[in-house]
Amino acid sequence: MPFTYTTVPVPVLTSVAPTSGPAAGGTTVTLTGTGLATASAVRFGATPAVSFTVVSDTHITAVAPAGTGTVPVTVTTPGGTSNGISYTYSVAPTLSGVVPNQGPTSGGNTVTLTGTNLTGATAVTFGATPATSFTVVSPTQITAVVPAATAGPVGVTVTTPGGTSTLPSAYFYVSAPALTGVAPPSGPLSGGNTVTLTGVHLIEATAVRFGTTAASAFTVVSDTQITAVVPAGAAGLADVTVSTAGGTSNAASYTYLPAPVVATLIPSQGPTSGGITFTLTGTNLAQATTVLVGGATAGFTVVSDSHIVVDALPGAAGPVTVTVSTPGGTSAPKTYTRVGSPGI
Repeated sequence: MPFTYTTVPVPVLTSVAPTSGPAAGGTTVTLTGTGLATASAVRFGATPAVSFTVVSDTHITAVAPAGTGTVPVTVTTPGGTSNGISYTYSVAPTLSGVVPNQGPTSGGNTVTLTGTNLTGATAVTFGATPATSFTVVSPTQITAVVPAATAGPVGVTVTTPGGTSTLPSAYFYVSAPALTGVAPPSGPLSGGNTVTLTGVHLIEATAVRFGTTAASAFTVVSDTQITAVVPAGAAGLADVTVSTAGGTSNAASYTYLPAPVVATLIPSQGPTSGGITFTLTGTNLAQATTVLVGGATAGFTVVSDSHIVVDALPGAAGPVTVTVSTPGGTSAPKTYTRVGSPGI
C-alpha cells in the first residue's frame, strides 16, 4: 500500500484573555487561534499550564501556573509550537491609606486611595458596595467616588489582576448632623455672647455658622451639644448651622437684636416712698428682661415695643439712673429723681 504523509500545520495564536493575572497563578485564560485541536502542551514561558482543555480548533482554556513578569504563552501540537502571546503576572496590590477617611452616608464625595501596585485596578469597594466610580491615577494612587451606605466603619478593597487588598475599617460613614435648638435664641448685634446648640450627630463638628458667618469660636461638648460664641451680625433672623464630615445640618433660628433705646421717662420724678409708676418710651423694648432703678431691679410691664410701665422704687431723695436690658444689650441711662416730702 502506498504511504501518505499528512502535513500538520503549525498552530497560530492570536489572543490570550485575560492578558494578566496574579503571580500565584490559578487564573483561567482563553487562548484563541488556529490549528489548536491537537494541542499536547500549553506553556506560560517555560512552565506548563496547570491544566488545559481543547474547546475547538480555535479555542483552548488553560489555567495559568505561578510566575513573574511578562511571559509568552505558547501552544504545542504535532505540527510544532505556536508563536507566543504575552501574559503578564501582576504583583498583588497593597492599600496603605484613604484620604479623607470619613464622609456622609449619602456618599458622592471623592477620596484618594494610596498604596502600591494599583495599576490595572478592576474594582474598588467600600464594604460590600462598589465605588460609584474610580480612576487609576498612578501605580500608587486611585481616586474614587464613595457610594452611599449606613453610618459606621467599612473596609476599603482594591482588586487588580494581581489580586485583592483590603484596608479594614479604613473609611467611616458619618450621619448628617441635626439641630433642635439654640439657647438663648437671641442676642446683641455685636455678638460675643455664648449660645448652646442642641441636636444629634454633632460630635464631628468642623464648623458652626450664623448665616454665612463662622462662629467666633465653638466647643463640642458632646454628640448632642455644642457651645458657640456668636459673631457680629445684622438685625433680624439668622440661620444657625453645624457642619461635619456627614454634611450640614438643618437651620435653627437665632435673632440678632438691636440694643434698647429709652427716649423719655414720664413722669421723671416721684416721692421717696415709691408707690407710683412711670412710663418709658423708646424702641426695641419688647424683649426687656430687666429694668434697673438706681441699680435695683424694679417690676415692669411691657406694653409694646415702644412702651414699658415701671414701678418706682422707694429710696433716698435725689436722682437715680434707669436702664432697660434685653438680649440685645442695655439702654443708655435716663434719670429719675426721688423728691422728699416738704417739711412743715
